[in-house]
Amino acid sequence: MRAVQTYLESFHLSLEKLQEVSARLRKDLIRGLGKHSHHRAAVKMLPTFVRATPDGTEKGDFLALDLGGTNFRVLHVRVMEEEQKVLKMDSQICAIPQEMMLGTGEQLFDHIADCLGKFLDSQNLKEQTLPLGFTFSFPCEQKEIDKSILIRWTKGFNCSGVEGRDVVQLLKEAIHRRGDYDIGSVAMVNDTVGTMMSCGYKDQSCEIGMIIGTGTNACYMEEMKNVRRVEGEDGRMCINTEWGGFGDDGSLRDVLTEFDLVVDRTSINPGVHTFEKMISGMYLGEIVRLLLLRLTDDQLLFGGRTSETLRTPGKFQTKFISEIEEEDDGLDNAQNILTELGLKWDEVDVRVVRLVCDAVSSRSARLCAAALATLVNRIRVNRGRGHLKTTVGVDGTVYRKHPNFSEELQATVRLLAPDCSITFRVSEDGSGKGAAMVTAVAQRLALQSRLLEDSDGDEEEEEEEEEEDD
Repeated sequence: MRAVQTYLESFHLSLEKLQEVSARLRKDLIRGLGKHSHHRAAVKMLPTFVRATPDGTEKGDFLALDLGGTNFRVLHVRVMEEEQKVLKMDSQICAIPQEMMLGTGEQLFDHIADCLGKFLDSQNLKEQTLPLGFTFSFPCEQKEIDKSILIRWTKGFNCSGVEGRDVVQLLKEAIHRRGDYDIGSVAMVNDTVGTMMSCGYKDQSCEIGMIIGTGTNACYMEEMKNVRRVEGEDGRMCINTEWGGFGDDGSLRDVLTEFDLVVDRTSINPGVHTFEKMISGMYLGEIVRLLLLRLTDDQLLFGGRTSETLRTPGKFQTKFISEIEEEDDGLDNAQNILTELGLKWDEVDVRVVRLVCDAVSSRSARLCAAALATLVNRIRVNRGRGHLKTTVGVDGTVYRKHPNFSEELQATVRLLAPDCSITFRVSEDGSGKGAAMVTAVAQRLALQSRLLEDSDGDEEEEEEEEEEDD
């Protein structure tokens, strides 16, 4: 067992090391927010143009459109002020055929507009002009709440004529080509922002959104005066940190293990998303697989005999980690999984595999806690508070499904941010209800600023009238 522990040692990060990681991320946040330093920052700190969280007065009917993969969803969401509820009235999933993912942008947006039209028909909403929240999960540069330029396609999409263009405009053009319905104002929504906003109606102290699933990311409410790349000093703006890129400049070199380096080298994007590769669901299973291989090669597992399956990248799924770490059935699950992987195991092997899974998932939770602690501490200091009470809206399969991840994350954040009391809420449909909420808040703010402009106008008119009377 001692020989096994030697390998797992590098996955155990002390509280001091986590504090160092948190301090490094803090420097990166500041660099990412800077006007002149942002272009070379590993953590991009993108302005979202979402300038407030819900205040509970939002109400009405909204549409949401969620495009992030081979399917997209359209939803009708109703925000009810009296009940303080966000209700999904109905939704529909539409497929995007493979050839369309590689066709023209016009084809793609015509297809989206067509599916949205059919959905509005089925809901008898075609006569109404409803505002729409658009979750578009591809790398974009946002210019305004309703203007977002696609930087590049990912996830198997490669539609021509879209990169470098505003996706809101492309959607509106496709709807106008049809001419049988229209939409109101559009709000572009990043999925982490949607996660924060979907919890923010019920809990108005929700000012952080975090996702730990296939990938990882977080957003939080920053003071406008610190957002140097956007005009204006007053109020706040939600910042999409893109913290998956933390460490891409080598700042996490001392916490990376040899197994992390292999995962990075063999990934489709070497050198990119260093932090994400240490903590998110797409990679955890692979880290465990590499560890098991090494222990077997060193005669510490399975009598030194591996299997074809275990030697195949991607065959040890991240969900196996959750199943093996289950409190009651974990060891039984482990036996079944090892047998399926074609391995000959004994009782000791099963316990070692469980230790390996625990070391990898525990490190993930603790690193995630270090990053989250950076955000809550920043909000606290920004506001000049001795103590901060705040809420984090969370989503993602790793957080939801792993038996101890959320507990370990929360316990570690408490140690790293002792002056903050943090409530965690699992988000309800961030890209649907959350996107509708972003739109509802944007509409409320637009209305408030129009009212302000009107009242400013009244004063000027009164002054002019007074001058005429003199």
